[in-house]
Amino acid sequence: MQRNIVYKFASFFIMVAILVGVDQWSKYEVMMKLKDAPAYPLIDNVLYFWYSENSGAAFGILQGMHIFFYIITVAVLLGIIYLLFKLPSDKRYYPLLFCGDLIFAGAIGNFIDRIIRSYVVDFIYFKPINFPIFNFADICVTVGTFVLFLCLVFVYKENELEFYKK
Repeated sequence: MQRNIVYKFASFFIMVAILVGVDQWSKYEVMMKLKDAPAYPLIDNVLYFWYSENSGAAFGILQGMHIFFYIITVAVLLGIIYLLFKLPSDKRYYPLLFCGDLIFAGAIGNFIDRIIRSYVVDFIYFKPINFPIFNFADICVTVGTFVLFLCLVFVYKENELEFYKK
């Protein structure tokens, strides 16, 4: 039992470290190569690397509200750690652990930017729908949240989620 708990936490934080590493490395590369450059087309008229500094949230909302983002991020991180303690170490719950990895890593990746730079480095632009420029951390949070939703709706029965009430 104790071994499973250690494995759960170790695997969680190793995956988070890898994902945050990819996020921070990608942002560093973009800052070094695209900060003062025009958008770089990966697939012309579809997908671009385009350097952007975002001091707000998606779609440019809440610009400059640093304290708000700090509080929300810390609350999300603490909530995930709390649920990690509650989450059974059974393989049945690995999908939830993976969702937690993605959301936690994405939150940390953008939190690092906000603390160090006072803005988040965004660089992925999908032109066909004129979607806001985003980054790897945003992808982690979005995919993690979407898969979590699917798991809660289609995979787990209500009684399998009682662990968080104990």
